[in-house]
Amino acid sequence: MNNNNTNSERPQSQPQGRGGAPKKDEPEHRINNKIRVPKVRLVGENIEEPGVYNTSDALALADNLDLDLVEISPNAEPPVCRIMDYQKFLYQQKKRAKELKAKAVKVVVKEIRFGPNTDDHDYEFKLRHAKEFLQEGSKVKAYVFFKGRSILFKEQGEILLLRFANDLEDLARVDQMPRLEGKRMILMLTPKSAKK
Repeated sequence: MNNNNTNSERPQSQPQGRGGAPKKDEPEHRINNKIRVPKVRLVGENIEEPGVYNTSDALALADNLDLDLVEISPNAEPPVCRIMDYQKFLYQQKKRAKELKAKAVKVVVKEIRFGPNTDDHDYEFKLRHAKEFLQEGSKVKAYVFFKGRSILFKEQGEILLLRFANDLEDLARVDQMPRLEGKRMILMLTPKSAKK
């Protein structure tokens, strides 16, 4: 019998651990009757007199407004609460998170490789591809690869990349002018339509 008594006392000392609610759906804030402290500090636009209230009075105030009492700063002394529509608050938080995720577009960089002596037909073919990439919203990293002694033609490579940037000026802005990095001369282009 003594064992039963000690077991029945445990859930009270750990109200959040094993309540009836599933752990995943447990709200991140304590609301209404889940707030078990004697006093709370009320803040917010719908509070005529912000300050410290008995929790029961704060709950009654929230009830009169047909809203929820939500603990927003549990570690404060006393904990800070706000009266609000909690479901609406959660919905707006989810919506905001979704919008932020949508804005954080992953930047795709497509590469276009040239040789220092690229002929016109090959150049036009690569130019068409670059236009497609830029219209999709991808960045373009164009580079001239110098094999062996072809590094002697680096001026030719630079002229080729500047021509490339010039031919794409309606669609792209230059992020990085042609710059030699090892055996590559690199030009970076960003689509003009890209959202900032």
